[in-house]
Amino acid sequence: MPKQAFVVVFFLFLFNCSENKENIQELTTNDIQVGSEANLPVMTFENTEYDFGKITQGEVVTVDFHFRNTGKKNLIISGASGSCGCTVPKWPKEPIPPGKTGLIQVIFDSEGKKGYQEKTITIATNCEPATIMLKIKGEIIVPETVK
Repeated sequence: MPKQAFVVVFFLFLFNCSENKENIQELTTNDIQVGSEANLPVMTFENTEYDFGKITQGEVVTVDFHFRNTGKKNLIISGASGSCGCTVPKWPKEPIPPGKTGLIQVIFDSEGKKGYQEKTITIATNCEPATIMLKIKGEIIVPETVK
């Protein structure tokens, strides 16, 4: 009886391993077919950095980063995040067709900040490379308190 159980377990294990291997090969093959850089979307920005100069602590700065899909497939932005909670990006949720434009709006709240600040925004896309970095920077001036 133990030999029969061993044989059954062995064949189940062998079957599962070969099934997983086939799935991995399919995914790899599909990725290669889709992943030709010549056919991917390309996110081309007018500017990837913005210097807001000097602002007073507590001010909120809004920056628009304009881009165009200069590739051959629909551009999909799957997410965007700021380097801290004071930097909040908004991005298009719908695909951007080739040749069309879009914008990523970044809102920076300087409340509680002082001195030179540099924040990054990471954009996750279906481009190559898959992540794109935007940057905002400037100086926060703390107003003098009344004595």
